[in-house]
Amino acid sequence: MATATRRPITADDLLQMREDDCRFELVWGELRKRPFLGHIHGMRAGYLQASIGNYAMERGLGLTYSSNTGFQLAPDHVRTANVNFVCQARVGAAGDAPGYFPGPPDVAVEMVSHCDTYMDVVEKVIDFLEAGALAVIIVNPRNRTVRIHRSPTYVKLLTESDTLEVDDVIPGWRMPIRDIFRRRMGVE
Repeated sequence: MATATRRPITADDLLQMREDDCRFELVWGELRKRPFLGHIHGMRAGYLQASIGNYAMERGLGLTYSSNTGFQLAPDHVRTANVNFVCQARVGAAGDAPGYFPGPPDVAVEMVSHCDTYMDVVEKVIDFLEAGALAVIIVNPRNRTVRIHRSPTYVKLLTESDTLEVDDVIPGWRMPIRDIFRRRMGVE
């Protein structure tokens, strides 16, 4: 009896999928289902997206993209982060073609969730960096820290008393780490 071989899923296949209860990433031809997350997770990601996005747009530095945007790292590899920043020159070069953004974000910000394993986070950091991201920022609400990855071996750890910045990519932008972990903006 012959067994059917399953062909790998492509980025085009992923773009056509519809699902109501989750989102997907495509990791080397394998679909990875990601659940929608809670409101605190979304609120914190929203603080970062608003802070980076408003600052960058006002200065013409680039755009932020939400976690609904796929970044095509290879023909069978589409990833996203909670917040994605792309420098203006790359935004213009991508044009208005439909589909996923070609290549990685310049800065990917991933908020660790209750369903993420350590290996999930490490794999995503490496995927973005190897594809050409300039920084991958990991926000960990469990221990209220932020790690800035510039390479698989260079990591800077920040705590609530520090300020987040990636000056070489988003010149002048700063955000106190404590602001990311506030329950509501303006409330400690």
